[in-house]
Amino acid sequence: LLAVYYLFAMGRIVDRIVDVDAPVATNAERASIEMLDARRAETNYFLLRDPDDVARNRESLRQLQKTVQACRRLQPEEKATFDDLDAQIAFYNISFSHAVERLGASNVPPMQSLRAIVRTYQNDLDSVLVHSPKETRTQLIETLRDRIESFDEQVAAKVEENDPEIRQTSRDLATASQRIINLSTDLESRSWRRVQKDHERARALLIRAEIVGGIVSLITLLVSIWVSFSLPRQVVKPLTDLKHAVDHAAAGNYQIEFNVKGQGEVVELADSLRDLIAHVREKHNGDTR
Repeated sequence: LLAVYYLFAMGRIVDRIVDVDAPVATNAERASIEMLDARRAETNYFLLRDPDDVARNRESLRQLQKTVQACRRLQPEEKATFDDLDAQIAFYNISFSHAVERLGASNVPPMQSLRAIVRTYQNDLDSVLVHSPKETRTQLIETLRDRIESFDEQVAAKVEENDPEIRQTSRDLATASQRIINLSTDLESRSWRRVQKDHERARALLIRAEIVGGIVSLITLLVSIWVSFSLPRQVVKPLTDLKHAVDHAAAGNYQIEFNVKGQGEVVELADSLRDLIAHVREKHNGDTR
C-alpha cells in the first residue's frame, strides 16, 4: 500500500511537470519570440511600407494569441496574467492597424526614408570604428551591440519625424510590445520556478519513501523473527505432542496423558484425540475383564 501511495504521489508530481509547468514555460518563451517577430515586421513596414510585412506582423500576432490560449488552458490559475496579455495584444493590434492606415496614406517615399536611416546608421558605425583603437575588445563589442540595438529606435524616430501624428501610436506600440514581453518573461520564470519546486518535492518524496520503506522492512524483519520463535511454541510443539500420543496409542499404551492448551483447530484436534484414546482405553479394559 505504501508503494502504491508513493507511486501515485510521484506520478502526480511528474504529470504536473511534464503536462503543465514545463509546457507553459516553453510556450511563454515562444510568446516572447513571436512578439519580437511581430516587432521586427512592424519595423520593416515602417521602413519599407511593404504589405508583406503587415501580413507577417499579423501572422505573428495570431500565433501569439494561440500560444497564450494554450497556456491559459494548461494553467488557469494565471488568469490575471493571461487577461493582461490578451488586452495588450488587442491594444497592439489596434495600434498597428492605425499605424498602417496612417503610413499607407503618407506621401514620404520609403526609399528616401531608408537612405536617410541607413546613412545615419553608417555614420554612427564609422564614428565607433574611428575611436575603436582607444577601447578594449570587450568595450568595442558592447558599443557595436548598443549601436545595432539602436537601429530600431532610429527607424521609429524617422517615422515620427516624417509623420508627427503617428508619434503616439508608435509609442503605444513600443509600450504594448514591451509589456507583452515582460509578462511572458515573468510567466516563464514562474513556471520554471514551479518546475524546480516540483523537482524538489519529488526528491523529498523519494527520500521519505526510502526512509518509510526501510522502517517497514525493519518492522517486517522483527515480526518475522518473532513469528519464527513463537510458531514452534504455539503450533509445532502441540503437533509434536499429538504425534507422540498417537505413537503411544498405536503401541498399545492407552495410559498416555497430554495436555494441549490454547485455542484453535490444534486444540480441538487434541481434545478429539484424547476422547478417542479414552474410548479405546475403556473398551480395552472391558475386553480385558
